[in-house]
Amino acid sequence: MSSARAERLVNLVLCLLSTRQFLSAERIRATVPGYADAPSDEAFFRMFERDKNELRELGIPLEAGRRSSFDTTDGYRIARQDYELGEIDLEADEAAAVALAARLWDTPELAGAAHGALVKLRAAGVEVDETRGPVQPRVRAAEPAFAPLLAAVQAGRAVTFDHRRGGPTGEIVRRTVEPWGVVSWRGRWYLVGHDRDRDDVRSFRLSRIVEPVTPVGPAGAVTVPADIDLMGYIKSNFDLPPVIGTARVWVPRGRAYGLRRLSRVVGPREHRGRPGDELELELRSVGMVARWLGGHGPDVVVLDPPELAEAVRRNWVAAAEAHAGAVQGGTTERVAP
Repeated sequence: MSSARAERLVNLVLCLLSTRQFLSAERIRATVPGYADAPSDEAFFRMFERDKNELRELGIPLEAGRRSSFDTTDGYRIARQDYELGEIDLEADEAAAVALAARLWDTPELAGAAHGALVKLRAAGVEVDETRGPVQPRVRAAEPAFAPLLAAVQAGRAVTFDHRRGGPTGEIVRRTVEPWGVVSWRGRWYLVGHDRDRDDVRSFRLSRIVEPVTPVGPAGAVTVPADIDLMGYIKSNFDLPPVIGTARVWVPRGRAYGLRRLSRVVGPREHRGRPGDELELELRSVGMVARWLGGHGPDVVVLDPPELAEAVRRNWVAAAEAHAGAVQGGTTERVAP
């Protein structure tokens, strides 16, 4: 759309919003800047018809009617109550979440959309503070591979890149992928797509992709399956094992807040004269939970089941043997009776 036509449409909307009466086409021609340039009546009416259709396609409620029963020609207006945005009522935590989301999308590719969302909310009377919030965003779109992969997804082009398996010292393998989307999960970014080398769906953590990311093939060659659930695919890779039982542990008062959030507090309980609480948590893997609880040191005592207490004890003994003299056997007894 040319700038002249865009300006004329804006002027037309302002004109029709400013009146409660229906304005005839001739009145609009004389009032709205841009229509006076029409070389003939026929040219004006063609121009006006295109503009009316454009407004309706944009969702602007353009009404047609007559001022009275004595009028012989139709007029036009825009009912303000139908045009204006309805009231937006966000709770304080919801407004904070919007501001937090806007802070998340900090790359040039996404910053414009985030800023536009905030502008629309402020225009509706909702004030959001971009500098404050109860938590800091854990995900940043700062991975070097993020921008080229997002561009490839939008263009529908395949890409090639080197991918490091496992940790920092893992093997680097060349991959060719048809990218379907980039999603975040638990503080990390992942690419989901069709791996041509494996002929199967695969996901890749962006932090393990070694630059450069090179697009290959023509644009539009990659088709994203209509039924693909990108987030669901990523989550399926992190599915927890089934619950095999319940563990009961004791924690001292004012300690192990992370464990408390993931457990159910049974009630207050003393252990060897120390005030604290008894907690219950789901037991999915004895070894995994033992390693987790062992990291709390003397702030966790396993009450049940016995195999979990024994697994924590073994971990402490192994740590004591690895660091001779650093951990004494008495400490192990305090952790897992």
